This record gives sequence, structure tokens and C-alpha cells, in this order.
Amino acid sequence: MKLRKLKLAIAVGISVSLGSISIPVYAQSVTETAKSLIETEFSPSTLTKQQQLEELEWFVEAAKPFKGMSINVASETIAPHTYESQVLAKAFTELTGIIITHDLIQEGDVIEKLQTQMQSGRNIYDAYINDSDLIGTHFRYGKVVPVSDMMEGEAKDYTLPTLDIDDFIGIDFTTGPDGKIYQLPTQQFANLYWFRADWFERADLKQQFLAKYGYELGVPVNWSAYEDIADFFTNDVKSLDGQRVYGHMDYGKKDPSLGWRFTDAWFSMAGTGDKGLPNGLPVDEWGIRVEGCRPVGSSVSRGGATNGPAAVFATAKYVDWLKAYAPPQAQGMTFSEAGPVPAQGNIAQQIFWYTAFTASMIEKGLPVVNDDGTPKWRMAPSPKGPYWEEGMKLGYQDVGAWTFLKSTPEKRRLAAWLYAQFTVSKTVSLKKTLVGLTPIRESDIKSQAMTDVAPSLGGLVEFYRSPARKQWTPTGTNVPDYPKLAQLWWQNVAEAVSGEKTPQQALDRLAAAQDKVMARLERANVQGECGPKLNPEKDPNYWLNQPGAPKAKLSNEKPKGQTIAYDKLLESWKAN
Repeated sequence: MKLRKLKLAIAVGISVSLGSISIPVYAQSVTETAKSLIETEFSPSTLTKQQQLEELEWFVEAAKPFKGMSINVASETIAPHTYESQVLAKAFTELTGIIITHDLIQEGDVIEKLQTQMQSGRNIYDAYINDSDLIGTHFRYGKVVPVSDMMEGEAKDYTLPTLDIDDFIGIDFTTGPDGKIYQLPTQQFANLYWFRADWFERADLKQQFLAKYGYELGVPVNWSAYEDIADFFTNDVKSLDGQRVYGHMDYGKKDPSLGWRFTDAWFSMAGTGDKGLPNGLPVDEWGIRVEGCRPVGSSVSRGGATNGPAAVFATAKYVDWLKAYAPPQAQGMTFSEAGPVPAQGNIAQQIFWYTAFTASMIEKGLPVVNDDGTPKWRMAPSPKGPYWEEGMKLGYQDVGAWTFLKSTPEKRRLAAWLYAQFTVSKTVSLKKTLVGLTPIRESDIKSQAMTDVAPSLGGLVEFYRSPARKQWTPTGTNVPDYPKLAQLWWQNVAEAVSGEKTPQQALDRLAAAQDKVMARLERANVQGECGPKLNPEKDPNYWLNQPGAPKAKLSNEKPKGQTIAYDKLLESWKAN
């Protein structure tokens, strides 16, 4: 139905009864639109069609006080948000009369706009989708209205009865140390190990690998095996299917995206931090130590681990592998440039691959897709570094989540809250998951629709149904100001890539820079009782001799390689 017709219907103020819900007569025509959407765009769903209709009717009724308002929201440009912007925003407008403009901008621009609004108090957007990596920022600065506070207070009458918070698999990641939910997840994806399953199953390659290394070619369990496999394909196999092949893929250009490679938990795979989920305590995967809720340092001399032996090892391996086993052009690539490379067919494996690329890796005609549409590749848990211990997080999971600021006028915030709920409602969430392949609900993951598409997704469904997924988590609450600290990483890591600094020197500078920012926050006292309070510096050996992180240098950082057959890995998940 056209929006102008909806506005005409809204002008008619008569109410009728439909089931147990009282709705205005204009919604009779809206109901026809709802039924059409259910039959076409919002199928499949874990709800029955009647339950979907009831959810949509609830939105129509709840939106009455806000009809005719124009609401502006922003998110980064990735597949699920494109779907929200192009499909869900339009549908919500047609159903409710709230005119939604959902801007798609670069991730850095989202953070910049968010920061500007937080600092100036000027309302730029009525809601943002930003990474839950900012959870430590949001709960300390007091600029965000926690979702749980909204649901119990101002938005109590505008909260979808079937929202089902417990169904969100990422809700722990958007919850602060105070127990409040600060953001509402709307998409999430993990960084996993990716490999060419067809090559790994070739008898000639398996025999050749076993003869050289003494163990089976398979999914690497540890970094030693990953390195052996990288060397094998790059320097022994060299060529397959008529093209030069490489055993590793990464990127190394001096660019903000280089920082993501590390802040998105490169150190967690190596084992830099402490045990604990969703993030290590007291030392997290960034190497930042907290006491209570106060960050006390990232340098080893203050009890942190950002420049400790495990982090130095991880950085050295990143640099060495990039230069020795990846295509030469990878050193000059950014995140977005490197992302499509494995789909070109000459990469054997990648230790750190975002599942957000799944949709672009299953297109028919690609060298990595079979004629029947099934992938030649698979995804699996990333291998563990020598410092990793059971009970630690193993990798990163990106959670894009709806965030609402106190600087947004309440009525506008409530209207945006309705739209946010619509984008994650059970009526639309399964279809959005199938489009973007970034699941947010347990019920969607367990659905028959996901079972049906699983063979085409290379292990994505199996991973999200497995207990292993709990070891993949976003940046946690130890990081007191994500925007200020994250920008330090790429600038310093780049010097290790270029050879200007050794990994140790680069991380010493990074740790000192992080501590300097936290010292400024401490002096400014802008984060209250959970703001930084730096430990005095001590001889690093004092901390290296304490239990947990920072961990002393291992005498053997390359134990024997260990692999597992992919089928056995899947069976182990089912057993759990």
C-alpha cells in the first residue's frame, strides 16, 4: 500500500476489534499489507502466519502516537543492514506511518557521528546500530539509555510482548557489569578458520603432507599445524588447477582496518589474556587489566599484557605469515580489499576469516563453488596458540546492536525503538538471517529453514548450533573508551609490518599509548567509579611471575602440529 493511502486512512479515527486487539479502521487496509508481507517478504519465519499477523498488528497499534513522524537512524553498510534499510524500513513505514530514513554509512562514520552526538548533546540520529565493542564506553560515560531501563520505564508500553530477550544469542555481549542491557543485537558474525575442503581431501596431498610432517592434513587445532599447512601449500604444492596457490591470506596496509585484525581478538587466539567468558578477567584479550570495574593498565609493568610475551608472539606470527605464505599483494591490502581474495580460488586456508563474507562466497560460478551450488570450502573454529588455555575465549564475534542516546528527544527515541524492535522481531528475523547470514536468535538458528540451507553454507549453521560458539565474543567491558583506544592499534602494528619496529618495540609503544589515554581519562574523572585508575609501574618480572596473564615466555612456542578431520569435528559438536 502506498504511504499516501496510509495517511488518508490514518485520518479516519474509527476503531474496530480484530481478535483480542483493538485497532483503528485504517489498519484494515494495513492488515492487507501485513498479510501480503507475511506471504511474500517475511517468509519463512519461526512464527505461524497468525502469530506474525498479531506481531504486525501490535506495531500498528503501538505506533499510533508517533504517526507522521520522520525518524532517522544509521548503521554501517553490510548485508543485513542493507536489507533493513531497503526492505524493512519501507515495510515499517507502510504499516505504521512512521517515516523511517535508515542511512547506510561507513563504520568509521557511524562511530564519528555517535561520538559527536555523545559529546555535543546535539541529536544527529534518533538511533544507531553500532558494535557492542563499545559496551565498555557506553556503560561508563552515561550517555546511553540502557535498553533494559527503557523496557522497564519510558518504553514499557512500547515494548513488543514477543520480543523475547532470552532468545537473543548475543545479549550477554550487550550487558554491562551493572547487569543492564545497553544495546539490542540486530546482527552478528564470527571470525573463524576457513579452508579448501576439496584440497584437504585429495589423497595425493594428504599422503605428501603426512610424509613430510608426520601427522594428517586436516583442520588445524593449534597454530603449529596452521603454520605447517601454510608452508606446505605455499612452498611444496605451489600450484593447483593451473594457478599459483598460497597457504595463507591476510592484509597489512597501514589503514584503520589493520587495527581490526588485532582488536578483533587476534591476541585471544594466541592466548594473551586470562580465562573467562565472554572476556578474560582480570586481563582481557586487548591486554587490559581491570580491578573490579576499573582498568588499571595495559603494559606488563602495570599488570597488563598488551606488550607481553604472548602478544609479541602473536604479532610476530602475523607478520611472518603475511610475508612468507600470503600472496605478495596482501601486504598492501586493506580489510575490504583482502576479503574477496579467497573466493578467487588460490588460497588454501585463512586463520581469521569473517563469516560475514559467507554470502559472497557461495555464488554460483565462483572457483570455490561446485556446479551444484555447494561450497568447496568449509569453516571451522580457529586454531589455538601455545599460550591458550581451556576456559579462555578463542575468537571474535561482531555484534551490531541498536543504541539509543539520552540526547535524543524521548518521543523520537521511542519511535526509533519501535523500528528497532521491528528489525529484530520474530516475524522478520529468520528471513533477515537468510539474507545476511548474521543470526541473532536461537529460535532462528534451530529452525528447519536453517537446516535446509546448511549444506550450502560451509559449516555456518553447524557452528552456530554448536557449544563452540560461546568461545567467540566481542570486545568486552575492560576497554573504557573503544574509539580512543582502537585507533592506536593500527598505527603501531603497521610499524611492525613495515619492519620499522620489532613486534616487541611496536607493542611497547602501543601499551604505553593505551596507558597514556587511560591516564587522561583518570585525571579527567569523566567515567565515574568505573573509570581507569592506573597501577604504579613495577618490574615486569613481578607480574610475569604471578598466576595468569601476563604470561611468561614459553620455552617452546611451537609444539607439534595437531589436526582433526572435519567430519570428526562436527561429530564432537553433536556429542555436546
